Amino acid sequence: MDLFSLPRLGVVVPPENPTAEPEFNHLLGTAMNVYTSRFPVTPGVGLRAMLETYNEVLPALLGSFGALRLDAVVVACSASHYLLGPEGDRAFCDELSERAGCPVRSSTQAILTACEGLGVTRLTLVSPYQPWLTDTSRAFWERAGLTVDEVVLVPARPGTAGPDAGGAAHFDPYTVTTGTILRHIRERELPADTALLFTGTGMGTLAALAELVRQEPRRTLLTSNLASAWWARRVAGVTDGARHPLLRRLERASVRR
Repeated sequence: MDLFSLPRLGVVVPPENPTAEPEFNHLLGTAMNVYTSRFPVTPGVGLRAMLETYNEVLPALLGSFGALRLDAVVVACSASHYLLGPEGDRAFCDELSERAGCPVRSSTQAILTACEGLGVTRLTLVSPYQPWLTDTSRAFWERAGLTVDEVVLVPARPGTAGPDAGGAAHFDPYTVTTGTILRHIRERELPADTALLFTGTGMGTLAALAELVRQEPRRTLLTSNLASAWWARRVAGVTDGARHPLLRRLERASVRR
């Protein structure tokens, strides 16, 4: 195999995100080479302002790949694109594609493409975000024409009650564990015909999904990174069958459509 003849995927990722590159590399294996660029650090800035900054700097940030020829680019930050709404997000990605000279998609647009390819119309949203951002995410999917049946919040640490307790739950996608994800899902009775969408590129999900596949082999499972890897293979013209079982499962389901 000629390593440098493989299709090239650019990935733009938040600076503290520990998950995106490892998951993309595990999912894509030797099918594509992955190159990354990171959003700037924004010390002392609140979450919403940080996400807005990401959208502001993204056009220029794509230039950090220089003359490197890329076959596709994924913006691996769902939260910033929720702020744009589905139509604004799509228009932004079209503008970025023209600027970059190759297809550029946010993870949110990759999810919408996957939903269309799989015939998914109903979602249960599994979110590690703060409640306001989870609400923004839900509104995004509903404005895109999807029905959100349930929302499962997955805080990194639960809230505690009482005068000497810590109070509100702590939300941090980067520190959510597999056990926490599975526990929150098992606590809910979810509709049988709803797809599970794990939002956010920073929440590690591959181990949790592998367990859920064993428990419910017919349920559709989507994540920001899984849908993005699926989209990247399609747009780059990768024809060899996916080696990772979760990606292979997704591709088989889309082919059956």
